[in-house]
Amino acid sequence: MRGSVTRYHHKPAPLMLHKSKSNIDIAGLKKTQQRDVIKFDGMEYSAKFTIGMEVEKNTLHRGAVREYELFCGFERDGSCGEHPGVDGYEAVTHILPLLPAGMWRTKVFDMMHKAEKIIDDKFSPSAQNCGGHITLGVEGMTGNEIRLEVRNYAGIIYALFRNRLKNSYCNKNKRMVTEDEARRLGRYDWHYKYQVALVKENCLEFRLPSRFESVKQMMRRYELMYEVVNFAVNKKGKFDSMIKIVTPILKSMYNGNEDKVNEVIRLSKLFQKYILTGEVHQDILKWIEN
Repeated sequence: MRGSVTRYHHKPAPLMLHKSKSNIDIAGLKKTQQRDVIKFDGMEYSAKFTIGMEVEKNTLHRGAVREYELFCGFERDGSCGEHPGVDGYEAVTHILPLLPAGMWRTKVFDMMHKAEKIIDDKFSPSAQNCGGHITLGVEGMTGNEIRLEVRNYAGIIYALFRNRLKNSYCNKNKRMVTEDEARRLGRYDWHYKYQVALVKENCLEFRLPSRFESVKQMMRRYELMYEVVNFAVNKKGKFDSMIKIVTPILKSMYNGNEDKVNEVIRLSKLFQKYILTGEVHQDILKWIEN
């Protein structure tokens, strides 16, 4: 089943790859990092942060549909087909550990490389109608608790994927509030599913990210999400301090183009102010207004 395409919402359940019985997997992590991101119950190690990703494609490379270490399965998706009325495809990862640099992260990145024929657009093409949803989990926290913490730093995610704020599949609840708060704010920008970041029972699904086009891109997004979640949960500092941490990742995303990086950083601060206060600066107006 994991190596074949199923109909929508009928793929196999994901494996819990954020658990390991081997201390080799935590090699390379500093003691402080182990304390912050690893839980050990005497029998196995668990990553306190988890991530799952959805790779939407118009078509899949011939012969590439098979079982991968990275993916729990494949399913058809009518929202990302090459033509109207034609289904596209979605590959969904297992539940992965979300960690800093070390042996375990290296193993995750190796799984991504092995799935290149699915992830990379030169093999399995995607288009603007495809998305790259990312789901985040934190051990011991509900989806709503994750929302409350990550909301304080989500401006960088908005800035990177700002063009998706106009997409009807992910453009609701732009301020990442509860439904009751949305009503109270007077502008009922709400949908039960098609939100920027959808709260689930024990995780938070960012629907905003754009399609995955390469393995490198997937790795950089993994690194970014780790830094955002770690900062939100363990550090809780100023937004500018978080931006300094992620700036090297942004530079890699934009191949060292400092003008583009600086623009993303500038916009991230305007988006962050909007998320927390509702103030819409003229430079982000075109993405906020539906």
